[in-house]
Amino acid sequence: MFPSSDNAFSPSSLFSAYASLTGFLMLFRSMLHDFVPEQLRTYFSTLLDRFFTPKSKTLTVIIDENFGSNRNQVFDAAELYLRSKIGPETERLRVGKTPKQKHFTISIEKGEEIVDSFEDSEVKWSYVQSEKEKGEQVKRHYELTFEKKLREKITSSYLTHVVAESEEIKRSLRVVKLYSKDLYVTEDDDGCAGGNWGCISLEHPSTFETLAMDPNAKKKIIDDLDRFLKRREFYKRVGKAWKRGYLLYGPPGTGKSSLIAAMANYLKFDVFDLELSSIYDNGELKRILLSTTNRSILVFEDIDCNAEVRDREADDDQESKNNNNGRVTLSGILNFIDGLWSSFGDERIIVFTTNHKERLDPALLRPGRMDMHINMSYCTGLGFRTLVSNYLGLDGLNHPLCEEIERLVDSTEVTPAELAEELMQDDDCDVVLRGVVSFVEKRKVERSKAKESVSICNDDDDDDAEKQSVCTNGMRNRKKQAGRRKRRGARNVNARTYLQVGM
Repeated sequence: MFPSSDNAFSPSSLFSAYASLTGFLMLFRSMLHDFVPEQLRTYFSTLLDRFFTPKSKTLTVIIDENFGSNRNQVFDAAELYLRSKIGPETERLRVGKTPKQKHFTISIEKGEEIVDSFEDSEVKWSYVQSEKEKGEQVKRHYELTFEKKLREKITSSYLTHVVAESEEIKRSLRVVKLYSKDLYVTEDDDGCAGGNWGCISLEHPSTFETLAMDPNAKKKIIDDLDRFLKRREFYKRVGKAWKRGYLLYGPPGTGKSSLIAAMANYLKFDVFDLELSSIYDNGELKRILLSTTNRSILVFEDIDCNAEVRDREADDDQESKNNNNGRVTLSGILNFIDGLWSSFGDERIIVFTTNHKERLDPALLRPGRMDMHINMSYCTGLGFRTLVSNYLGLDGLNHPLCEEIERLVDSTEVTPAELAEELMQDDDCDVVLRGVVSFVEKRKVERSKAKESVSICNDDDDDDAEKQSVCTNGMRNRKKQAGRRKRRGARNVNARTYLQVGM
């Protein structure tokens, strides 16, 4: 007879079976250690682990702070990029600021994670920092985790995207510098170029949005700058230096300096202000220009005030007589902006400003030297609309006087600087605009009388004594006014230099 089912699963029978199994396993283990080599045991153990352990579907990429003996560019890019991806779910952050920084620097704390998406794929960033041990530096790295099937996309497209975005962020945060040879170089000039350049932060608020220019002209300049930035390979392919020349010409007060500041703020390019009259000869000019940096704007203001750029034949004759005559020549300028030395550096913009374009040597104006000529003319009605928005916070279309002023501005010659001064005369918009109307009407009458005087003086009748007296007095008055403007401009330049040196 068979034992009952109750006896088969009794505690004593179960214990007996357990003891038998334990004894067998101990015997098997002893035999395995005695008769099977250790290498073979390790192989079978690894094989069993691999067979029974479920495979991970994710892949983790380690991005160390240093790559060999150099700084890891991908780490720096990730650090900057992830600052813009910090969300409300982040629990711990690090905040810091140096004395020269305008904004706080915010970054994630160790152990924090950030989830990012790219082309409908999700990735996870983790910041890891090792504990500092005695005699060792803290080691930092980022861990980038994603699905294995995304490996090709992440290691090529996504990381390239991270580096590109970080460069754009770095460019937007960059502080534009204004360099001059007239500024003293100090140890506090953080971020300034080498050589004897002194610099200050260019905090000029001018932008293309605030410029009192024709909207179509502004768009044309912006499009040209954007096209220039994107054409690195194009310039290399066609065999040209990666540079662009702009000539800004027009009467004083029409916004030439403001346009340069707007270009610098838009491109985030440093500005090098060069005064040719303070440079001894071509050799010094070459040394100064070679000490400038890439991604910069080289500015030659009031280029027509330098006699060497006016008459090419006289320049060549004088240079042939004495090559060591101690002055900058037109040939020296042209050699740098369009000769063999023009290939030095990348992403250079050269800007010449002048009040009298007709005085400049034609050799300086041709394409390849001054590629784009920008006429900074008198203010227009649309330009005045921008000024009203900037100074009074008004939409020019919403005030009854603005339309009348726009018509007056279009019919006379008045500079944006003159209108800007009138717009600052009072805090009451109505009072200010009525004052602008009176000013522009008065200026219109003055311009009309000046044109009549010129017309009378150009008449061939030389026997009219009254006419000769009017012309002589008018010429004398114009010379006096020009002299006053010149002295006032010199005082402004000296004051500006003094302020920059004292900053």
